[in-house]
Parts: sequence; structure tokens; C-alpha cells
Amino acid sequence: MRMSAPLPALPIDPLLPAIQQALAERATLVLEAPPGAGKTTRVPLALLDAPWLAGQTILLLEPRRLATRAAAARMAQTLGEKPGERVGYRIRLESRIGPRTRIEVITEGILARRLQDDPGLDGVGLVIFDEFHERSLDADLGLALCLDAQKALRPELRLMAMSATLDGAAVAKLLDDAPVLRSEGRAFPVETRYLDAPPTNSGPNRFPMAMAQAIRKALTETEGDLLAFLPGEREIHAVSRQLGGEAAHGVFVLPLYGALPQADQDRVFAPTPASRRKVVLSTSIAETSLTIDGIRVVVDGGLARVPRYDPASGLTRLETVKVSQASAEQRRGRGGRTAPGICYRLWPEPATRGLLPRNLPEMLQADLTPLALDLAVWGVRDPNGLAWLDAPPAGAFAQARGLLTQLGALDADGGVTAHGKAMAKLPLHPRLAHMTLLAKARGLGPEAAALAALLGERDPLSGPGAMRDADLRHRVELIGEARASAPPAGTEVREATRRRIRETAKQVRRLIDVQDHPLDSAMTGALTALAYPDRLGQRRANGGFRLANGRGAATMPEDSLSREGWLAVAAVGDGVGASADGRIFLAAPIDRDEIEEEFADLIEAQEIVAWDARTEAVQARRQRRLGALLLDDAIWGKAPPEKVAAALLDGIRQMGLAALPWTDGVRQLQTRLAFVRSADPQGDWPDLSDATLLASLGDWLAPHLDGLKSRADLARLNLTEILGAAFDWAARKKLDDWAPTQVAVPSGRNAALDYAQGETPVLAVKLQELFGMADTPRVANGRVPVVIHLLSPAGRPVQVTRDLANFWREGYAAVKKDLKGRYPRHPWPDDPMSAPATARAKPRGT
Repeated sequence: MRMSAPLPALPIDPLLPAIQQALAERATLVLEAPPGAGKTTRVPLALLDAPWLAGQTILLLEPRRLATRAAAARMAQTLGEKPGERVGYRIRLESRIGPRTRIEVITEGILARRLQDDPGLDGVGLVIFDEFHERSLDADLGLALCLDAQKALRPELRLMAMSATLDGAAVAKLLDDAPVLRSEGRAFPVETRYLDAPPTNSGPNRFPMAMAQAIRKALTETEGDLLAFLPGEREIHAVSRQLGGEAAHGVFVLPLYGALPQADQDRVFAPTPASRRKVVLSTSIAETSLTIDGIRVVVDGGLARVPRYDPASGLTRLETVKVSQASAEQRRGRGGRTAPGICYRLWPEPATRGLLPRNLPEMLQADLTPLALDLAVWGVRDPNGLAWLDAPPAGAFAQARGLLTQLGALDADGGVTAHGKAMAKLPLHPRLAHMTLLAKARGLGPEAAALAALLGERDPLSGPGAMRDADLRHRVELIGEARASAPPAGTEVREATRRRIRETAKQVRRLIDVQDHPLDSAMTGALTALAYPDRLGQRRANGGFRLANGRGAATMPEDSLSREGWLAVAAVGDGVGASADGRIFLAAPIDRDEIEEEFADLIEAQEIVAWDARTEAVQARRQRRLGALLLDDAIWGKAPPEKVAAALLDGIRQMGLAALPWTDGVRQLQTRLAFVRSADPQGDWPDLSDATLLASLGDWLAPHLDGLKSRADLARLNLTEILGAAFDWAARKKLDDWAPTQVAVPSGRNAALDYAQGETPVLAVKLQELFGMADTPRVANGRVPVVIHLLSPAGRPVQVTRDLANFWREGYAAVKKDLKGRYPRHPWPDDPMSAPATARAKPRGT
């Protein structure tokens, strides 16, 4: 392969022959090489003439668009060409590929769509996964599909994983025990200096101020260009404003982030004049892949912004997190690429030990809907049939397939539909692809393209007012050919963002083959709802909105959307303060009629008969619902009696049996039965205990609930008759014989037996009424003596016995001695067995 000029030596160069030989002998390889070794640009070029490649193409996967363009440009420059000749690139909605292209540098998401169109990757001899340690969802998916294709269709297809910080053994095992080659790289020593972190309670502006101070300190203490790592575009602009005066001191302050226009990106990589210094304010994209010549100093803010998916709400939001130890080392190493360097860290040294060792794989924290769609098109329903370093979590994957079914991408059996295949061909999230395809069929393709582009970018409005205006219609109007209205008061339009959105919208229109026309912002709500049917919002009586997924959400009080009856919500975040409601960031109004028409197949008619604990009554209603949203609600006056009875039984279960109209007689029946069941366990006695009655309500009580709907109605039940139905005449007589309710005592009275005080019934009677009774009364067919509570004339217990004869012999004399003086008008004979029993006192004067 002819180069344009002799190349400077790079650390990877000595390893190139071993890489060539390894891939000549095996179909898989793992390469570990530190940043700056040259692996990204030297390895593909070194393999281009390999005999096993036989003129086929090399695909080089990069995690970011900026790195993709930069790698292609560097390799093309090496060949004395421009991108699009022997080296080209493809990114989302943009490509530079020509008929002579042999090396295609592509973003990771491109590979899955290419595999869907061409499962065998015909004409491709090698796929290189660069910076695989970042473990993006697209890279994991692409590798799994390539391994599957290699196994089933293309055993000769070469696969190679390259990284600076990688668990090489685990990846090698995944790649069929691939050999692992390592390059030591070339790194100059980098001194690490720790600074104080800004206080966590010092407000949102403290971090940019602290970073600006650290950068100024580094500029005064060091030489060479400086690279500062910040979590996102917002912080980059904030620090840039803080450093605005540095230009007067010969310093270029340049931003670097993924959405930066190409011309501004090029300024970052251009050589710096000898009399000037360059300060690059970058997101994490400068950690790997990108080489910025002249960097001698690194200032690391220690933060990164990553997407985090919440399965409970179905939402993905960007979170600012601490970097991992691996990322911190990657950033630090950027200062020692060409000469000894210095790295300033905006945290104290002991805090490094508290950082996670590595970044979490995106697979474990991302929205899996795009992955689930790609797998469905591939023909995979169970992801465990493929090879992964980390398999998709079952819960998140099931939720993703549920959403795809709702969007019509999967059929009832879980197979991909024609609509799902069409969605997968668009470089959009499945929600937006679904919306765009349906909108095209309705003549709203330009509006859908604009909305898809808008929702894929940052908010084009800036300023405090943007925080209070969530209306998507205003954004759609701003990105139209002619602005229909001025931006909301207090806001400014980010012109660079607006231009990016318009360019992306143009590319989407081209993909779906529609011509542009003036945008109708009034359709924004209906289109948003197509993408987010689970986030349709209905205004609640007490303020805020209930979403179709069951979550609560609210706009800021001053937002005009707060007065709308229905919203289609595209973006919602965490609530503010003590409110549990999410904060609506982007939404548009939608009419009830539009909901009825568009989501008729998702609206469920329900006939609900249920117990209402608040009113203690059965409520029967006919309702129509869309998810958690109640569209219609009316009383159902002719609900089937069996459903009313079932709901009333549920209410009784909730309230307990105490809600029934118990009488003393019914409770006594229960206790008598409990006694005889214990005394005669082999007998055929019914069980009327509370536990059994509660468990069998449907058997014994349901037939008697006709016409009853509330707790108050239960008072009309006759439990004596209902429970008495458990006995025929013979069973009733046997119960009366075994567990009589009364016992005749010598005084001539029938005294009640109490079965509720324990396992044995109690006979409570005044002592004088038992004179002459020698034996203790017995129940349970003579098996069980009752417990006698002997009462004083005043009705107070004085003795408890099961052996009345023994009481007369042994205990009576002591009781008589104790009580005779207190109750002189009552008989206290010396021989109680021969004295007449009585319940009366002696007449006065006797």
C-alpha cells in the first residue's frame, strides 16, 4: 500500500506484523493498546493488502461521530487522499463513501442496520470494534450479531476488538478464545496534582467557576496546550464565558462536543501558532480515539454525563455522574502523549479510591427498545441465544418488547411485522421511526421529520424562560423555513442548534422521500402522541397531569400548557421539591377527538364492579380507559347480581366478619360447635369458626346476598337461619345433647352454660343454688365435666371447681366461715347436702 509520505513511528508499528499473522491464522483477535499507540489509524491500513482480505472491505467501528470523521480523515490524509476515496466514513444521516472505498469508518449504530440488510456482510472481510471498552449498547449488539453471522453464514469473517483499557481475557473468551496482543505504547510521565472539589451545596454555578479557576492556575504553572474535561455542552459554554478574558493573554478557548459544527471541530485539531496556547473544553469524547496535538496539560473536572434508563417510568434521562477510575486514567494519559505532562484533578486524592473501577456497560442501564427491534428483525426473540459479555436484563428487555408491540413493530406472537422492519431501516429511535412512518402516510411527513430531528437534539431555546415553556409547538415553529412567531419572552434561540435540527430534518425527509412544505405546528401534539402513546397526559382536578403509564407529571405553574385538558408529553424528568410528580419539559396539546381517533385500538371498555372501601359499598361503573387515563365513567345500574355479590364478598373480606350482624345466639352456636369438635374429633361436626367462615364466604353467604350492595345492607341478613342451615333436625338434637345451652340446678332454675371462656364450658351459679347436688354436671355425652364458678350471694366468684363433691367435703367449710358474716340473710347450713337449694335470701326477721 502506497503512502503519501514516510510516516512518523508510532508505538503500534512493531506489533503490526503480529497482528497480520494472527488474523491470517485465526478469525478473531483482541488488541490492547493505550491511547496514542496509533491502533485506530495504523491497524486498518496495515491490513488492507492482507491475502485473506482478498480485496474485501474493512469496517472500523467508532463510538462517536466526531471520532469517526477524525479517524477517516487521518487515514485518508496518510494515503494522500480525501475521505470518500479508499477511506470513507458513515455516520447517522451522513456518509462519504465512494466506489474505491476499502476502509469504512462507521459509528457503531450503523452496523446493526447494515446487518439487517445483509446478514452475511458480503464483501466485508474484517470488522474492527475500536474502543470496545466503552461497552456501548450498539457495540455489544453489533458484536453479538457478527458472532452469530460468523457462526452461521461467514466462518471466514474476521472480528477484532481493540481497546486501551479492556478486560482482554473476558473478551477473548467471548471471541472463541481469541489470541490477545498487547502494545506497550509510548507515554511520557504525567504528574498528578489534586485540587479541592467545589462544595456540593454551593449552587449550580460553582462547578464552572471552580473549573475556570483550575484552568487559570494550570495556565500560569505549565506550558503547552491544555485539555479540560467537562460533563456536557452546558458546562463547556459556562466555563468558556468564565474564561472570556483569556484571549487577551494569547489563549484560544475552543469547545469540543459531539454536536459542534464541523468547522469548529476542525479548529480544535488545527496546529496552534507558536505564540499562542490552546485551551480545549471537551466532553468525554476526547478520552479516547481523538488525538489533539500539542496537549501537555489536562484539567479533569471528574464528571461525565451519561444516559440512564428508568424502567419504572419508561424514560431515559441524562445524569451527571463521577467518572470511573479507568476514565480518569484515560483522561490523565492525554497529557503525556508527546512530552511529559501534568494532570490537575478537581477532587482530593483519597476520593480516587471511591470511584468505580470501570464504567458500567450501557446494556445494564439503557433503553433496550432499539436493541429489541434489531434482534426481532434478526429473528431473535430470546437474547440469551446470542453471545454477550453482559446479556440484556430480562425485565428491561421484556418492557422494550412490550413497547414495540404497542407501536405495532411486533405482532401478538412476538414476531417482527412489516411496519417493524420499516422502522428498523430508519436511523431513529423506534418511537420516532414509528411516528415518522405513520405521519408520512397522512401527509405530515415534513412535520414528523422536523419533530424527530427536534427530539433528537438539545432544546433550541435557551435562557430562564426555556425552563418555563414546555410547548413543543414553539420549537417546531422556530425551525420552520419562516418563523411563525417570536420565541417566548425571556428566551433566546440557539442558532447553531436550530441549524443542526433543520439539517437533520432535511435528511429525514430525504430518507422517507417526502417534499418539504410549510410546517403545521398545530399537528405537533398528535404526532408526539404517536411516538409516546404511554405519555398521553390528562389534566387532574387537583392540578398536574396523569400520564397513560400511570405516572404523575406537571408543568411549571406559569406555563400555558398547565391549563390544557390533554397533553402529549415527549420529555419528563424528576419532580421538583417534595412533589412526586415528574417535571414536564417538552409537550404539546392534543384534542380528545384526536385521541379517540388515533388510539381507538388501545382504548379499553371496562365494566367494573368493585368494593369501595371509602363508601363501604359496591360501586358498579362502565368506563373507557387508555392505559391509566379515564376517558369515560358512568354508573352501571344493571350490573349482573353475581358480580355485585362477588364484590360485596370482597368488601366483607376487607372489613372482616365483624361487618356481619352477629347475635349472641349465633356466637354461642359457634362456641358450642368449637367445643364439641374438640371433644369429639372423630364426629361429623360442621366447622363454623371465623377462619373457616371467612375462607368459605362464597359457599355459605353468597346465596343470601341478592339485592345487597353495602355494609348497611348486611344488617338485613339473618345469620341464625343462614348458619342454622348447616344442621338437620338430627344434627341439631345431637348438638343440644352434647352441648346443651343450660343445666338444671337444684334451686329449680335452668342455669346457662358459657362455651366461650375456654376449652370447657363454664357453669356460673350461686353456691346456695347447688345445695344437695353431689356430682358435677357433665356434657359431651358425659365425657367432660363442666367448670363450676361458685358465686357468692352478691354474684362474685368464690371458688372454681370441676369436682363438686370434693368442694362440699373440703372447701365449703372455709367458704362458709369467710362469707357467713358478710351475708347473714343467706343460708349457710352445716350440711349443704341435706339443705334445700335456694336462690333467695331468708325473709327479714328469720
